[in-house]
Amino acid sequence: MSVGADIEAVCGRCGMGWHVVIAMADGRIAQVECRQCGKRHKLRAPSADGPRPHRRTGAVAVRRRIAASRPLLAPDPARPPRPYRPADRYAPADRIEHPSFGLGVVERLLGPGKIQVFFEDGERVLVHERSA
Repeated sequence: MSVGADIEAVCGRCGMGWHVVIAMADGRIAQVECRQCGKRHKLRAPSADGPRPHRRTGAVAVRRRIAASRPLLAPDPARPPRPYRPADRYAPADRIEHPSFGLGVVERLLGPGKIQVFFEDGERVLVHERSA
């Protein structure tokens, strides 16, 4: 194992599993960074029993992980998937095809120039209405 390697760990913020090793000390992993939310923390190995509730939020964190496994909004089948382009404008329920993440559903607008999109591997925040 070395700095920059991918490793499975538990993130206290979002509960996601894949992390990047960002610091080593005495041949041991000292710090990792979550690939989903970007939080840096000590290595927390996943348990064999599955994810455990966060100590402060308890069942709320478990409900969030379960909710993250399905879209908040059902896709509109009348709208065919569109190729994702940062300059295009998107609305909730639009279906998009991202070159890296695959098919997704726009769940909501997060503010000027940002959308939350549900993909099979989880939610992502993408830009839209961004001029070149």
